[in-house]
Amino acid sequence: MGEQTIALVTGANKGIGYEIAAGLGSLGWRVGVGARDRRRRDTAVEKLRAAGADAFGVPLDVADDASVAAAAELIADRAGGLDVLVNNAAITGGMPQTPTTVDPATVRAVVETNVIGVIRVTNAMLPMLRGSASPRIVNMSSSVGSLLLQTTPGIDMGPIPVAYVASKTFLNAVTVQYAKELSDTGILVNSGCPGFTATDLNGFRGVRTPHQGAAIAIHLATLPDDGPTGGFFDDGGTVPW
Repeated sequence: MGEQTIALVTGANKGIGYEIAAGLGSLGWRVGVGARDRRRRDTAVEKLRAAGADAFGVPLDVADDASVAAAAELIADRAGGLDVLVNNAAITGGMPQTPTTVDPATVRAVVETNVIGVIRVTNAMLPMLRGSASPRIVNMSSSVGSLLLQTTPGIDMGPIPVAYVASKTFLNAVTVQYAKELSDTGILVNSGCPGFTATDLNGFRGVRTPHQGAAIAIHLATLPDDGPTGGFFDDGGTVPW
């Protein structure tokens, strides 16, 4: 691999994912824009390039084995390797999502994308990450996945979307397990919370901009070699599990 840092951001055609790609691109990194929809992916890449970023499109459906394998091959061919993986792609599964009424199929679909998709993509990219001098894995989570915050009296975490909330708790557990297994490899693995950001995921009800929401991912993607691993962070610092 050359001196230029190579990153892949999943779900990067819009919202927080796009802003993460833009932020990493502004650092002079080469950024793979992972997304399912070709038109939106191409539009995002064109916009990033117009802003001066070295961006390229990566057709990627995190819920599909063949798509993920093909994405890994494309990155190896186009970029020669990978230094940073930001697992940002996620779905809510729609509302309402109370535990007594949710369709089990909804839970299955949300976990397939938000958790299994992260595992699928991470494992496909690991051979390249292992070859990096300063590899980083950032899993975009949410403070709603914090069991402590969910059970602390007086803290209002909003609605009860059981599939989405549980998927983020699940993702945090997966982050810890990856960090433990990869502790002697130099690969730093962390979860990041973007805060309540206005995106189509929440009907644009959030109070933070996608640019603000992307900041924690950019921070975790650029950690020094002696930075933390196996942690859960937002802009304010550590988020309780």
